[in-house]
Amino acid sequence: MKELLRTTDPTIIAFATALLQGEDIDAFPVDVHMSVLEGSIGILPRRLFVPEEDWDRACRVMSDNGIPTTP
Repeated sequence: MKELLRTTDPTIIAFATALLQGEDIDAFPVDVHMSVLEGSIGILPRRLFVPEEDWDRACRVMSDNGIPTTP
């Protein structure tokens, strides 16, 4: 598994996950339940992981849709 993106915007995680699923790429959002600790103020980033073998394809999908990836 490799981190694809990190953001504090939960809508980007949802959009990226939907895009990847549309391309048959497994996406695994993590840190989604951190709002319990932060009090829903959105300061802790959420991350999206993909399998390493799908990394290049996933980066292309994100780039084509204007979503910056984690370097």
